[in-house]
Amino acid sequence: MKFRLLVEFDKDAKRWSAVFPELPGCASAGDTETEAIDNAREALALWFEPTELKPHKGAKLLEVALP
Repeated sequence: MKFRLLVEFDKDAKRWSAVFPELPGCASAGDTETEAIDNAREALALWFEPTELKPHKGAKLLEVALP
C-alpha cells in the first residue's frame, strides 16, 4: 500500500515537515529533507500500531485488510 507524503521546508522553524494528508495526526519533521522522510516512515509505522482497546459488552473488535 502506498501513501502520499507532503514534504516542505518551514522557513519559520528552519526545518522540513512531512505530513501524510490522509492520515490525521501522522506527521513528522527533520533538519534535512531526508531526515524528515525517514522520520515520517517511522511515524507511519507507529500510526498503524494497534493500541489496547476494551470494547463495550456486545461490541465486536474485528480486523480487516485492504486488497
